[in-house]
Amino acid sequence: MEASDRRRADGPFEVVTMGRVGVDIYPEQVGVGLDRVRSFGKFLGGSATNVAVAAARHGRRTALITRTGDDPFGRFVHRALEGFGVDDRFVSAVPGLPTPVTFCEILPPDDFPLYFYGRLPKAPDLEVHGSELDLDAVREARVFWVTVTGLCQEPSRSATLDALKARDGGITVIDLDYRPVFWESREEARRRVREALPYATVAAGNLDEWLTAVGTSDPYEAAAAARDLGVDLAIVKQGPEGVLAVDGTGAVEVPPVPVEVVNGLGAGDAFGGALCHGLLSGWDTGRVMRFANAAGAIVASRLSCSDAMPTSDEVETVMSGERDAG
Repeated sequence: MEASDRRRADGPFEVVTMGRVGVDIYPEQVGVGLDRVRSFGKFLGGSATNVAVAAARHGRRTALITRTGDDPFGRFVHRALEGFGVDDRFVSAVPGLPTPVTFCEILPPDDFPLYFYGRLPKAPDLEVHGSELDLDAVREARVFWVTVTGLCQEPSRSATLDALKARDGGITVIDLDYRPVFWESREEARRRVREALPYATVAAGNLDEWLTAVGTSDPYEAAAAARDLGVDLAIVKQGPEGVLAVDGTGAVEVPPVPVEVVNGLGAGDAFGGALCHGLLSGWDTGRVMRFANAAGAIVASRLSCSDAMPTSDEVETVMSGERDAG
């Protein structure tokens, strides 16, 4: 059965994400450099992939659009997605390009340098072609999620814009996800992001990512600039200062959840999957932000990214503790 026929038989996806995939090789010794690490764990990775996993953990019917290498790590991606309950029908292999592998150093509380292997000169997830997209699946998804990394090279750039233009309703999220190593310059990234933002209903990023997107890292100014471009909900993640969310009803500020940080790399993706769940649940902006913030804190207290994504019950337990403490 063709992918489009299977989608029609099963009904629309609640969440479809599009973008980066890879295999995370994370040290099992925390607080030391890679030169001193003795052993590693292997995990599914990549921002769009982690968001799909996180949304699936909240019970959402989720699919991922990406490409891997035609290699053992690519097969691992498919097995891992299946294990997490993420539909992999839109994940295909690119002969001749390796599935990317990412190493990190875990130096809590706030230093987690990443080392990308297999993404240069090009990663297979940047070989997504617009002609290969199931635009009906993209159009019908209740939430469609893309990342700025997908705009950094062709043909992924055009495919991402084609997908965004195909949307005529629902929730469309742009994860600002700016990684300088993938771009010629911040200015080039800003130009590409500004092409995409008018198609988004939601945009989310940290202060540096908003600086890239709209030219300012002032939270309120960045949110206002996004709203001027047509974004309904602008989310500014401010680390230890918490989260600012601005929509048509006003601004919501959510303080950080106190946590002993082990690895901060997956927190934003946990936030993203929880954001999808909260928006689909129809909650008010304040509740969505508190839920997503708590989900991010949980993953920051754990070693891995995809494997660490919490269930809704786990997030609610943390939120309950915060309310009791307050």
